[in-house]
Amino acid sequence: MLRRMGIKGRVLLLTLLPTSLMALLLGGYFTWMQLSELQTQLLQRGEMIAEQLAPLVAPALSSKNADLLERIATQSLEQTDVRTVSFLAPDRTPLAHAGPTMLNPPPTGNNSHLLQRTGNDATRYLLPVFGRHRNLAGELIPDEADRLLGWVEVELSHNGMLLRGYRSLFASLLLIAVGLILTAALALRISRTINAPIGQIKQAVAQLKDGNLETRLPPLGSQELDQLASGINRMAETLQNAREELQHSIDQATEDVRQNLETIEIQNIELDLARKEALEASRIKSEFLANMSHEIRTPLNGILGFTHLLQKSELSPRQLDYLGTIEKSADNLLGIINEILDFSKIEAGKLVLDSVPFNLRDLLQDTLTILAPAAHAKQLELVSLVYRDTPLALVGDPLRLKQILTNLISNAIKFTREGTIVARAMIEDEQEDSVQLRISVQDTGIGLSSQDVRALFQAFSQADNSLSRQPGGTGLGLVISKRLIEQMGGEIGVDSTPGEGSEFWISLNLPKTRDDVDDLPSAPLLGRRVAVLENHELARQALQHQLEDCGLTVTPFNTLENLTNGITSAHQTEQAIDLAVLGVTANDIPPERLNQHLWDLEHLGCKVLVLCPTTEQMLFNQSVPNPNSQLQAKPACTRKLRRALADLISPRP
Repeated sequence: MLRRMGIKGRVLLLTLLPTSLMALLLGGYFTWMQLSELQTQLLQRGEMIAEQLAPLVAPALSSKNADLLERIATQSLEQTDVRTVSFLAPDRTPLAHAGPTMLNPPPTGNNSHLLQRTGNDATRYLLPVFGRHRNLAGELIPDEADRLLGWVEVELSHNGMLLRGYRSLFASLLLIAVGLILTAALALRISRTINAPIGQIKQAVAQLKDGNLETRLPPLGSQELDQLASGINRMAETLQNAREELQHSIDQATEDVRQNLETIEIQNIELDLARKEALEASRIKSEFLANMSHEIRTPLNGILGFTHLLQKSELSPRQLDYLGTIEKSADNLLGIINEILDFSKIEAGKLVLDSVPFNLRDLLQDTLTILAPAAHAKQLELVSLVYRDTPLALVGDPLRLKQILTNLISNAIKFTREGTIVARAMIEDEQEDSVQLRISVQDTGIGLSSQDVRALFQAFSQADNSLSRQPGGTGLGLVISKRLIEQMGGEIGVDSTPGEGSEFWISLNLPKTRDDVDDLPSAPLLGRRVAVLENHELARQALQHQLEDCGLTVTPFNTLENLTNGITSAHQTEQAIDLAVLGVTANDIPPERLNQHLWDLEHLGCKVLVLCPTTEQMLFNQSVPNPNSQLQAKPACTRKLRRALADLISPRP
């Protein structure tokens, strides 16, 4: 509450509150003292009246003169505050009475002394009269000093005392009120001497706040307020000087900005001209690249065509080797030119994407089939994993998507010396009519550092630019892939650890379409059992999923002998194994050993399909009874695998 009060209210409160409390305390104290004094005087006067009446009425009481006692009682009423007077015989029978009836009951106590009883309105006195009181009146009677002659009874009213007390209280209150009024007037006077200067200070500060920095305060009449006013004046003067300096700085800055704007405008014009020249130069460069690429591709196609024709003629082994080198170099040069052409189209914004239905699994497996010879030449394992909840029938540009996957997988093959390359396709999010795909290519190659990753998707940049680097290329493959993915509305990235390998991933949203009938399980294969042999764990998992998608029940084996024994045991029961799929390499299973097991399985009525690396197909060609239908290259394509197994069960004419 004190915080909400102004200075005037606080001055009045601090002035009146202590004064009022002091006045009330002193007034109350002195009033109480005066009332106590009046009451004491009243009681003393009552005792005095009673003691004065005792000698006066002693002779009359002795002679029992009622008339004299009556006159004395009546005259006694004229005394101040005397209300009632009575004279009693020794046995307290009334002899004379003057005034109204006594208010208080008779006092009790020793009969030899003055007795009194005080009530709210009066005080009653009872005094015994003895013979000695006659001696005081001048009548000397021997031997009667202690004889009781009668009683004097007097009652004094309190009304006069209370009236005098009220008058005293009223006078005290009046004096207190006058004192408080004078104090309030003085406090108001003092508060005005404080509030008026403060009001001037408040008004001056408000004007300063509104920007009138020329406002100054006059002397305010007291040392402290004058110091405050002087400080405010100095502050206003400082603010005024600062504003003038700021205005000067603003004017100077405005002039500088105006000059800079003129300079920038001139530079913008020059930059616009330079931009137009750069765009024109870029257009000319793009046209030049496109024209030169077309011009170079034409003779290259001729070189490749005649190289193919020349390879079919009768040549010596050395000449065939030379022609193979020429063909390989021409193919590499043609790939570089195609990348430059795609980059030019993307830069010019003239690359148009198709939107046609395609099968995601076929696209991924076809890409791996094309690149399998290069991977098998380095003894690398290629694996494709398409998760079962991933939709296969999609709509997009399969040619460009295959180009991106080819680039990522070929890069993984280039920079991987040993191990496995896994291409995965999984679902990130699925809507009613679209799906968010994540396609990743993981290798166990040399890996990339953080610096290599930052420069990976820049044009004409490669992760390894050392002279000892074996793989070639223009450094445009990942840039083209990034531009294509961004044009499709997706994104591409890489997670890599140096020395452990890399994982390139694509996140892409594609519309869904109706499933192809060929993707459904084949009727001849439904419910049949197939034995699987594949030493590589991921390859075995992928092959098992492919066979299960064909409608087969898969039984895996870890060795060829266990597979043969398992099929032999199952042949003696009702759950015979009709098919066997063997993923083999020359290092694990020699062709001669495989041939003997194949004949044993054929005699048991189990049809066998052999999967081998592309570089070892010639080795296993002699070991397989019917290589056209029983021998396929790794990694297995689901459609080819389904068709081959169906033909083994139900041979076509």
